[in-house]
Amino acid sequence: MKIGFIGTGVMGNSIAGHLVEGGHELSVFTRTRAKAEELLEKGVAWKDNPRELAESAEVVFTMVGYPSDVKEIYFGENGLLANAAKGTVLIDLTTSQPKLALEIAEAARANGLHALDAPVSGGDVGARNAVLSIMVGGEEPIFNEMLPLFRLFGSNIILQGPAGSGQHTKMCNQINIANNMLGVCESLIYAKKAGLDPENVLRSISAGAAGSWSLSNLAPKMIEGDFRPGFYIKHFIKDMKIAVEESERWGLDLPGLKLSLGIYEELERAGDGELGTQALIRHFDFAEK
Repeated sequence: MKIGFIGTGVMGNSIAGHLVEGGHELSVFTRTRAKAEELLEKGVAWKDNPRELAESAEVVFTMVGYPSDVKEIYFGENGLLANAAKGTVLIDLTTSQPKLALEIAEAARANGLHALDAPVSGGDVGARNAVLSIMVGGEEPIFNEMLPLFRLFGSNIILQGPAGSGQHTKMCNQINIANNMLGVCESLIYAKKAGLDPENVLRSISAGAAGSWSLSNLAPKMIEGDFRPGFYIKHFIKDMKIAVEESERWGLDLPGLKLSLGIYEELERAGDGELGTQALIRHFDFAEK
């Protein structure tokens, strides 16, 4: 298929690479061309804006930073909705607002297009290894049609319901991670204060009832002081704010989510927004800041 891809960041670059390896003809656009150089060296075509990319694609994937970026790419004068050919499938992998996913789906339908919201989970490692969890909202026939593409970079792919359902499911994912990350950090700082070897502690608790993806994949990085981003703090803050906004709209109070958000915002104010989410351990003085 002729596929367009917008946003070749930490995860997008790997996902786009899997689509190329799957035998598809790919074109890309990203605001910083240097981030796409690895793909361009593989023969992927460069487009100067979303309009040019949309005009030459049957399917367009987007994976950008913030809802404002999604709005610009989809609704702008040079955006996808105004320039894609009828029948084109637009798939947003960005973690974004459920209400925006609904707006995109409605506008796509009005223009003779199809839209899926399909945020992913698994970080840079999951993207590289093509084992991402993909949470999809949209029409079932279009989901089924796109499954072969999703399977090129995901291993747990579930249609959650109509448009916006993928984004709501991702909020559930992020709420769980927000609370779990606090537990991971508190267990490590407790181990250190108790005079235990944190690595030995991990060997015991990660295989038991306390086990989680964050404990197995991010706790070792916390111990090593490796804060390189597999997922940026600044983007996690964006996700948590969306979850808080949605929950408050329903009158739902989620104190664990708000506590985690507040601590991450402290780290961002201290200049750590470009670090990976595992840098939460810095709040606990586990290692030197």
